[in-house]
Amino acid sequence: MIRRFEEKDAEEVSALIAKTLRTTNRKDYSEEYIEKEVRVLTPAYLTKRSKWMHFYVVCEADAIIGCGAIGPYFGKEDESSLFMIFVLPEYQGKGIGRKIIETLETDEYFLRARRIEIPASITACDFYKKMGYGYKNGIAAIDDEQLYRLEKYR
Repeated sequence: MIRRFEEKDAEEVSALIAKTLRTTNRKDYSEEYIEKEVRVLTPAYLTKRSKWMHFYVVCEADAIIGCGAIGPYFGKEDESSLFMIFVLPEYQGKGIGRKIIETLETDEYFLRARRIEIPASITACDFYKKMGYGYKNGIAAIDDEQLYRLEKYR
């Protein structure tokens, strides 16, 4: 089941993100980089971000096993960005990430946009490419934040 994020989800979602970063992303990023991200993606930070973007969680029984968000790209009406797409390591490869993307692509922020951007981790880049996103401006290189910039035009 996929539903909108609620403030009571913040602790569990923050823990999910930390576990995923420390497990799945560790093959592509240093421990220092990952721990810096974990320190940023706190429950308070997630709650604050949920106020200006549409944040979703994937639930199985009473547990949150994935999350993802979409919001305006720097406040623009015709551009949006996908953010914080994570699936617990033990649930990866089971179609949950695809379901998150499909949900985000039916959200009003997606539907009103002509362009959608994703700041993609090295770890998730190939997944997003399979979902139809390509390198922004054809640039297949990581940026100063150690992310690829991917985009899709509608």
